[in-house]
Amino acid sequence: MARAVTTQRKIINTAAAWAVGLLIFFPILWTVLTSFKTEATAIADPPVFLFFDWTFENYKVVTERSDYARFLWNSIFIAGGSTLLGILVAVPAAWSMAFVPSRRTKDILLWMLSTKMLPAVGVLYPIYLLFIKMGLLDSRLGLTLVLMLINLPIIIWMLYTYFREIPGEILEAARMDGATLRSEILFVLIPLAVPGIASTLLLNFILAWNEAFWTLNLTAAKAAPLTAFIASYSSPEGLFYAKLSAASTMAIAPILILGWFSQKQLVRGLTFGAVK
Repeated sequence: MARAVTTQRKIINTAAAWAVGLLIFFPILWTVLTSFKTEATAIADPPVFLFFDWTFENYKVVTERSDYARFLWNSIFIAGGSTLLGILVAVPAAWSMAFVPSRRTKDILLWMLSTKMLPAVGVLYPIYLLFIKMGLLDSRLGLTLVLMLINLPIIIWMLYTYFREIPGEILEAARMDGATLRSEILFVLIPLAVPGIASTLLLNFILAWNEAFWTLNLTAAKAAPLTAFIASYSSPEGLFYAKLSAASTMAIAPILILGWFSQKQLVRGLTFGAVK
């Protein structure tokens, strides 16, 4: 029997949720506000929150100094390409782990996840040399492959979790009706797991979009995404906080908009199979 929740408890929970949400969102809000300040106001002590002379000068300078469209296209290509390529590899892998019984499945999953615990700098040198030998240094294709391999364990883990919630009897019925392995995955499994696949796509797109270590070390100018665009505003002369904030706002705006419009699908996918 469900326990009744009092109005007072609801108010407290709501207030706590808003407080935590505002605390998490405050750095983003502060970055956006700083992007509209002058450099002098940005470093003022005590800090100025809302009451200052707003200016678009920082955005004008950033736009004139950098080719924002090129950085944006590189980010879309690398994040989107690595996510789609990862899904193509992860779907059959997660299917085999979820529906083909094996005593080693959990061991394999744990081993895959353990690769995320390896410090990225530990494998930077060999990957850097491989990229030079294969001509992939400062290329979108090379970064797409690296980010796909980095996020592949997470993609497989998430899809495996969603696939486990699908009754195996449905796939068995499809086989009895003459479905091939390809048809079983494409026309039975994937439609049933659309919410989970969609949330996996969104989360891994965000991870690839925000990846900084590999994009800064494996690119120079040609394939540099928005993470390199932000880093370019850190100079030996010092940090220009207002311009850096403007560049950061321009870099995070697309992913914030995507997250805002896809939040229902994201929540639906994350809670897929939670209620029986």
